[in-house]
Amino acid sequence: MKIIIVIIGLFFALSINAQLNTPKYSNEFLNIGVGARALGMGNSVLASSNDVTAGYWNPTGLLATNTDLQIGLMHSEYFAGIAKYDFGALAKTIDSTSAFGVSFIRFGVDNIPNTTELIDAQGNLNYDRITYFSATDMAFLFSYAKKIKPNLSLGGNVKIIHRKVGDFAKSWGFGIDGALSYSKNDLTVAVVARDITSTFNAWNYTLNDKMIEVFTQTENEIPENGLELTLPRIMLGLSKQWNINTNFTFLSELDADVTTDGKRNVLIVGDPFSIDPHLGVELGFKKMVYVRAGVGNTQKITDLNNKITYSIQPNIGIGIQFKGIAIDYALTDIGDASVALYSNVFSLRFNLNPTK
Repeated sequence: MKIIIVIIGLFFALSINAQLNTPKYSNEFLNIGVGARALGMGNSVLASSNDVTAGYWNPTGLLATNTDLQIGLMHSEYFAGIAKYDFGALAKTIDSTSAFGVSFIRFGVDNIPNTTELIDAQGNLNYDRITYFSATDMAFLFSYAKKIKPNLSLGGNVKIIHRKVGDFAKSWGFGIDGALSYSKNDLTVAVVARDITSTFNAWNYTLNDKMIEVFTQTENEIPENGLELTLPRIMLGLSKQWNINTNFTFLSELDADVTTDGKRNVLIVGDPFSIDPHLGVELGFKKMVYVRAGVGNTQKITDLNNKITYSIQPNIGIGIQFKGIAIDYALTDIGDASVALYSNVFSLRFNLNPTK
């Protein structure tokens, strides 16, 4: 209990201090989520994460992989395939009380036309002067987890972030996450503090004279080198599993994301703290077939008549696991029920040297 109080106290102190000079929505690609299992459950896996994706969700879950070595892969696309989102990870058991993992995340848009030199020195259009570039966000996560008591585990991440926009702009960043889990009688409580010390990105811009001229003529702001901070957020998870009979299991989880960067369009809005709850369930058959569903991303919508309505993002998914190979699928935003984008997500997991 003392550990939890210290973590929460540090989190609030840092967030209030950083609130005064930190922009909103920094490094948002790290908040999309990874793994089709999690996305099918509305990203409600903080307490129940027990595979290679735990390095992203809750590093203490790496202790429950039940395998010596596990590899995970995921691919999805957004905006009609314009943006590609990829994830790859490896989890390794060190001994009976510790484990580590390495994860890689990339969100990118490729083949973007650069038209800043479309018009030559004589004022003529020259389409041969069009070049192409990519805008990519990448992150490496190095995770470690340790069981300090039979029911209590601690973990954390060290994050290295690299963001790049062609040859014009790039940044390097660094951050730290902390995690704690307590389990008893199929009930698990988890607390994850992301960006606990405020993650930074140091941006560097390289603009030639022609690009500066274009920015000036179009009355766009010329970017300057600087430091971008990502404020801490605390994530709470509570999960419970029921063994219905020898064949069926049922798991439910309720999570809440507490952000500290001011008002967000979520269910519970505050300043500086906003709370985004989400719920997920999973029905398992013989530890081989899983059916999942979840809801989240609650947002308030005001129409032209100032009428206020609320939207939620529904999700469903299915998973099949056999002889150390798991295939998961998730479909989000069923029937365009919310303003979020609909997407199909697939992910794979491979267990090497599984525990008998």
